[in-house]
Amino acid sequence: MDFSVALSTQERALTDIQVDAFNKKLGEGRVSKNEMDKDDFMNILITQLTHQDPTSPMEDKEFIAQMAQFSSLEQITNMKQEFTKMASSMTSGQAFSMVGQNVTIVDGDVAVNGVVDAVSGRDFPQVLVNGTYYDYSKVQTVSLQEPQLASN
Repeated sequence: MDFSVALSTQERALTDIQVDAFNKKLGEGRVSKNEMDKDDFMNILITQLTHQDPTSPMEDKEFIAQMAQFSSLEQITNMKQEFTKMASSMTSGQAFSMVGQNVTIVDGDVAVNGVVDAVSGRDFPQVLVNGTYYDYSKVQTVSLQEPQLASN
């Protein structure tokens, strides 16, 4: 029995239009991303295992290698999160150490000189100079405050 079916040009065009419309509907509300994460990797692995040929299953070595890759990906992701936390903590510490120091802040075309009176925020610290808060990243120079001489 011959199960091959040939579609006419008109039927093929109609099928292509339906497939395109279906794919567009699937893509609605999804945000495309440029990087794969561990969930994507697991989905690929599960799909691969689900659709493998039962007469030719995945070799143990291949499966172990893929699981090792997944484990490495997960550990790298965890390290990235910890490095991000550490960098934030270091930035915050650097900002707090500037209290009492002379700074030059460049905010657009304006350079502001003054003493850091206070620091607020932890993840995105701001420094208080001359009564205005500025983002820590705008600090260009830091120097020790000159001791003020007492006048008689």
